Amino acid sequence: MTKDIAESPQLRFDPSGAAYVLDPARPVLAHGRDLAAGAHVAPHAHPRGQLLWAAEGLLRLSAGEGVWLVPPGFGIWIPGGTRHEMRVVSRPGTGARTRNLYVDPSFPLRPGAQGGAQGCEVLPVAPLLREVILRMVEETDPARLARLGAVALDEIAAARPAPLDLPAGHDKRLRRLTAHLGRNPADPRPLPVLAAEVGASPRTLARLFRAETGLSFRDWRVRVRLLAAVGRLERGESSTTIAHSLGWRSPSAFVAAFRSHFGSPPQSWLRGR
Repeated sequence: MTKDIAESPQLRFDPSGAAYVLDPARPVLAHGRDLAAGAHVAPHAHPRGQLLWAAEGLLRLSAGEGVWLVPPGFGIWIPGGTRHEMRVVSRPGTGARTRNLYVDPSFPLRPGAQGGAQGCEVLPVAPLLREVILRMVEETDPARLARLGAVALDEIAAARPAPLDLPAGHDKRLRRLTAHLGRNPADPRPLPVLAAEVGASPRTLARLFRAETGLSFRDWRVRVRLLAAVGRLERGESSTTIAHSLGWRSPSAFVAAFRSHFGSPPQSWLRGR
């Protein structure tokens, strides 16, 4: 039996109401939404688990003590009941296209990731899952939605978390810098120059990076560039083009960084995807 959670103050953040419908007969519901740069979805929670996919644009999601950047082509799994908020941090004039899958709690997914905010995981959205999401957002036939939903459940359950979870931090100065680098990963300027732009000393920012992201500034910048590189690889760009456009000294330096984080060189990793 379908149960709609009536008069939830959060329904305005999901105009379709899909996140609040409890119905095991409809295990996966879909909803798409285009948002302007700077758009803010205030803190809320819903019973269904959510795969929030950034089809276009850069998103920042906060849940509990965790903050994650979600680049284009990636998604974030948010366990049901997790209080979270989201902001579009794409550059002005670009906005974001978000596509969402909401999974009924009778179908527990990613059990290793359960546990409130700490259960959020950044996931690469593989081509099959991407096409399923796009089809589900447009589909109206219940039988076809059910078949597509079964594929989506399998894909979400099998997805391996990106080894590049990119914490954005809580400090306002740090957030301004991480958002800027998320939008402009090739920015080559050193920390002292960037620190001046956000109103902090290089020493303060270096400390904030380690304290709030668990990474040094250098390692964080490598990660954001690798996230950008994954999207470009999937669009068919070569390692040479990616290396030069994202600030590596040479293609071999890019390949070495990629192998260090992913365990295989770019093209081998892509084939494995």
